[in-house]
Order: sequence, then C-alpha cells, then structure tokens
Amino acid sequence: MKLGIVGLPESGRTTVFEALTRDFAATSARREDRMSIVRVPDSRIDALSRIYRPEKTIYARIEYFLSPQAGVRKEGGRAESSWIPVRDADALIHVVRNFSPFGSNPPDPEKDFLRLDQELILEDLAVAEKRLERMDAESKKGKKSDPTERELLAECLATLESETPLRRIPRLAEARELKGYAFLSAKPMLVLINNPDEDSALPEPAGRLADENCMVMRGKLENELAQMTDEEAAELLEEFSISAPARERVIQRSYELLGLISFFTVGKDEVRAWTIKKKTIALDAAEVIHSDMKKGFIRAEVIAYEDFIQAGSMAAAKKNGMLRLEGKTYEVCDGDIITFRFNV
Repeated sequence: MKLGIVGLPESGRTTVFEALTRDFAATSARREDRMSIVRVPDSRIDALSRIYRPEKTIYARIEYFLSPQAGVRKEGGRAESSWIPVRDADALIHVVRNFSPFGSNPPDPEKDFLRLDQELILEDLAVAEKRLERMDAESKKGKKSDPTERELLAECLATLESETPLRRIPRLAEARELKGYAFLSAKPMLVLINNPDEDSALPEPAGRLADENCMVMRGKLENELAQMTDEEAAELLEEFSISAPARERVIQRSYELLGLISFFTVGKDEVRAWTIKKKTIALDAAEVIHSDMKKGFIRAEVIAYEDFIQAGSMAAAKKNGMLRLEGKTYEVCDGDIITFRFNV
C-alpha cells in the first residue's frame, strides 16, 4: 500500500510525514521528495511469532510518499512542480492546518482543504480534456476509440467541471477503463486535521469538508513522540490522553479507507502477514503469495486467529475440529491463518 502525503505550504505535512515514519531529515532536505516504508504493527503477528519462533517474521508494510512541491502554485502562476510523484499512490493523506504559527493567519481548515482539492480537480480536468480531444482527432482520421471509455471520460469531465472530485462518484473512481489515467481526485482520501498540541478535538466540519473522511492529529506533538524512547513516549501519551501514537491510528484508518484486511501464513521458517482487499476469494489470495498457488490450487486449510490462539497449537486446533477446508470461492476474513494446498 502506497500513501501519498499532500498539503498546502505550512500545513505541517513534513512534520506529519516524519511523525508517521520516524524518518527525520536535515532542514536542507525537507523540501525534497521523500519515501519511507513503515512496518504495520500487528499484535497478532507478535503472538504467532512467540508461538512458532520462526526464522523470519514479516509484517505488512506501508509506503509513505511526500512530495512537498506537488501542485504548489505561485500566485496567479502555473504549478511549480507536477503531481506525478503521487499519481501512483493508492490513497492520499491530505494534511490541513488547524493551528496558528507565529506571524501566520488564523487557520481556516475548510478553505485550505478546498484550495488543494481544487488543484486535484483542475489537474484531472486537464487530463480528461486532453484525452477527449485526442479521441476526437483520431475519430476524424477513422480510428475508433473504446465507446465505454469515451462515455466514462465524458462523465468525468462533466463531474470535474461541476467542481466535484471523482472520489464522490464510486462508479467513476473505480472504473477499470479509467485506471490508467490515475486521476488524483478519484483516489480515496484521508483528511488529517493538524491541531496544536493542546487541542485533540475534531473541528466541526463544514461545507464540503463535512463529506470527507477526517481525523485529528497533533502533528508537532506526535513528531516529538516519534523521537522518544518507548518509556518516554508512554509518559507523554498518558499526559496528553493519547490512546495510541498517530502512526498506528493513521494506519488503521488507512486500512479502513481502502477496505483492506490481513491474513497470515505460519510455520517454523516464516510467520507473515499478507494484505488483501475485503471479499477477496481464496483463489486470488493464493496468487498474492505466488502465481503457482493459484494455477495449481487444490484447497485452503483455514482457521480464524482467535480459534488458533484458543487452541494453542495447530495440532490441537485440528483435534478440536477448528481447522476448516475451503474451496476457491471462499471469502478470506481478516485474521485468517491459511495454508494453501496446490499442485503445479
């Protein structure tokens, strides 16, 4: 999973990136594009590793990407840099300022949110217009285009011209024919309201911001937490009544936003978490591990994580009838422990 972090200048997007990744850079590098891969904390993997004591424990991972100059415009001018670095992100984390740094204007989260969201819409509008113009030119030369693609693009154009982001229209945002365009406003978005240290409340959402998936993060405070030892951080978490560090809460919300779950494979050699979409069938989950598993799929041996922990071992689980045999069309559930049987 790749998450692109975006936001207006002075929104705290770099501070948020560093708090989420614990990847700190010198001041001179804070305007550069940055990428960091983060391990997804999962207590279930921890417990399975304690039981199996494998040679390797592999957690799910998230890739965070920060492009500080993406879409930033000079007043009345063109964008200083393109959105290309975040086009292949699975979702966007939009950091919105809700604090007042010295010498700055009071925060206006809705106004700032709309300003950047408008940039996404304008960028997508240009892409849709250019493609439709090309289709028209090719049509005059006798070259036929995909009628479904053309119809969807025309609908995208009308939606964008009404200043509506494509993510509001699931049929367009998820259309297979449009995937290659990597429309920015079609990407799922988590809006991070960046509050001051002393304020943990989500501001009353207004206007279009009320329709977004929002959560609060005290960026500066979380950045400080990320630089502390676990013991120091525990004290600060208690002092500020924070249930868990933001990096854990953002990961959880990101999984929910993208409709993702984890299943596990276990053994003495490796305990591993695999990330898939909800409602993925066993046949497709097998392919996530290796294409041969899908080609030669025979069956899936499945046990829920909670049942396995209750049994204490796979042998006990089998004895108690907790291990199930499932076929190709079984919908994998979050926390399933699966052994795929296949023959190629």
